[in-house]
Amino acid sequence: MGSDHYFSASPSSPEQLRRLRVALAGRDLEVTTAGGVFSPDRLDAGTSVLLANTPPPPAGGDLLDLGCGWGPISLTLAMDAPHATVWAVDVNERALDLVRRNAERHGLQNINAVRPEDVPDDVVFRTIRSNPPIRVGKNELHGMLEHWIPRLAERSDGWFVVQRNLGSDSLQRWLATTFPDGFGVTRAATGRGYRVLRVRRHGSPPSGPIDVVS
Repeated sequence: MGSDHYFSASPSSPEQLRRLRVALAGRDLEVTTAGGVFSPDRLDAGTSVLLANTPPPPAGGDLLDLGCGWGPISLTLAMDAPHATVWAVDVNERALDLVRRNAERHGLQNINAVRPEDVPDDVVFRTIRSNPPIRVGKNELHGMLEHWIPRLAERSDGWFVVQRNLGSDSLQRWLATTFPDGFGVTRAATGRGYRVLRVRRHGSPPSGPIDVVS
């Protein structure tokens, strides 16, 4: 990739480590962020909307934070579900290093921060939580979702937050047509210009979506 983006594998911009105080999972945390990753100076609005409009994660199993950045979703999942394994997945090596630093700082030993190809093929997820990299481009975004959503376990949900003016409604329609059999796609919440989309993998017999905590 010619220019340096938060979805670059190895950002060329200066690292410029910085400290940030954030509230996650009911705790006030100090975390480390850096240049060259997504939203290094604050907990971004989309992630805040996602965290406020999703239920507690399953207590165990494998949980996926897709496009983890410096780790706010991964840290939240790890604190809320200490007996689960959280896979923090990103192509950005600097972001993965930050997740590891932040997990170690707060004693969270249940986070695996890895590149996509390092997740074993036989792992299925009890939930996916993601503020996906919309600016990576439609083709790459769709390819990423087509790869990971089928790895949801039966009767499990993926939750994705997308800004309305960056195509949340068209993405919802694409999800519904791309995953018509065995899945259900709904808009779970709206806030601050964002949509939270829920993708439910049904079981046999089909199951309804779980309730959202308001």
